Amino acid sequence: MGILRPGVCDQVETPNFSPAPPLNPSAGSTLSRSTHLIDACFHAIDRAMTRLAAWIHHYPERLAAAVAALALLATGASVAVANLGPEEQRVSTRSVIEAVEPLPVRAQIEALSQQTQELYRSTQSRSNDSAEAILKRLGVSDSQALNFLRVDPEFQKNVIGRPARSLRAQTSRGASLLELSARWVNADNTFGRWTLRKTESGYVSNTQTLPLVASTRLGSGTITSNLFAATDEARIHSGVAVQLAEIFSGDVDFHRLHPEDRFSVVYEALLGDDEVLGFGKVLSAEFVSGEKTYQAVWFRQPDDASGKGAYYTPQGDSLRRAFLASPLEFSRITSGFSMRFHPILQTWRAHLGVDYAASIGTPARTVADGVVSFAGVQNGYGNVVFVQHSSGQTTVYAHLSKLLVQPGEKVHQGQTIGLTGATGWATGPHLHFEFRVNGVYQDPQKFAHSAPGAPITGSMRAAFMQQAEAARAQLAAASLVNQASAQ
Repeated sequence: MGILRPGVCDQVETPNFSPAPPLNPSAGSTLSRSTHLIDACFHAIDRAMTRLAAWIHHYPERLAAAVAALALLATGASVAVANLGPEEQRVSTRSVIEAVEPLPVRAQIEALSQQTQELYRSTQSRSNDSAEAILKRLGVSDSQALNFLRVDPEFQKNVIGRPARSLRAQTSRGASLLELSARWVNADNTFGRWTLRKTESGYVSNTQTLPLVASTRLGSGTITSNLFAATDEARIHSGVAVQLAEIFSGDVDFHRLHPEDRFSVVYEALLGDDEVLGFGKVLSAEFVSGEKTYQAVWFRQPDDASGKGAYYTPQGDSLRRAFLASPLEFSRITSGFSMRFHPILQTWRAHLGVDYAASIGTPARTVADGVVSFAGVQNGYGNVVFVQHSSGQTTVYAHLSKLLVQPGEKVHQGQTIGLTGATGWATGPHLHFEFRVNGVYQDPQKFAHSAPGAPITGSMRAAFMQQAEAARAQLAAASLVNQASAQ
């Protein structure tokens, strides 16, 4: 056992062990710094853990999303790694060698060379067309055909300067012309066909007159703004729309149509060479305006001298009025039969007629049969036409830009007697229309609904009622046409 000497604290005597080396001061200093560094690291980790705990407390959703994303990434990576190493033992290969005999190419080339590629194009003629313009529009590049058309009298007569005629060209693969045809409708229920063909000796042309074939078409539509817009939407020709307005002009004010008014119509399409070249008469029609329904059926009586027939209600009452509702087919009333402030005289005075808005050159038509009593210039009327009708009735058409009738000339209902303008006392282009009875001014709109024509009576009534019943069935089918198209 060691003996501790008094007053000595750093030495211990041991009999069996060597004394420990003295403590190095620099080593102690290094140990102290390491201890401080470790303490600082623990403090930093503690602070980081505290912040992490606070973040997890405030944003648990973000932590869950991050964990899910890491799990999905790990799954994708494992799948990708798994797919990179397919088992080679499952892949087997086998070589197959066969002799293939190709088909005879020369025979195929000869067969293709004998095939002729023909192209067909169509267009419509224009008023300012030339032979060059027509061929270019049809994709034809053929100087021989162009030279022939320039001197062909039938082409110059029937195509050049004749707008809206149907043109159809047949060309070869090299854009040379093989055949060119033009078709148009004549006034006598026939159509004309001019044809140009290429022969071994050159081009030849001829013109034929052939009968038209009438085909029945059905259509219907709903008014959104005006009748023309509705017929365009229903893909019905504008000529049919004009007839609809004429048929129902005595009952429907087409200047004041309402949204959701609707119509159904059965009409003729005129075919030539199985192509629609024009449109014939309306066979039956229905117009629903508000809560009122109007129907019309075309019927021709044996004693009808004109042969044009007329329109009747399904009950046999005539729809033809003694006076048309308006001297213009489509327009709006800008000033009625009432007191107004005169725009030129700047005074309040009676307006003894009706003003219709119209651009210069719009056809003005007589509202009833009669005789022209005056056609010329008169005071504030400017160019004006007076038409004398029966029973002391007179109609006046003023501010015309052009007169198309002469005094003493007989005119029939709907005939164009002049073109609208702004002559005389007019602040702008329009038509001023008056109606007088024995010299006294009357409201023109009231007479549009008066004096209906004669109804169907006698022996023809049974035949008419049978035709009216068939017309009802066709109109019911026509009303479904647009609905089926929409669905």
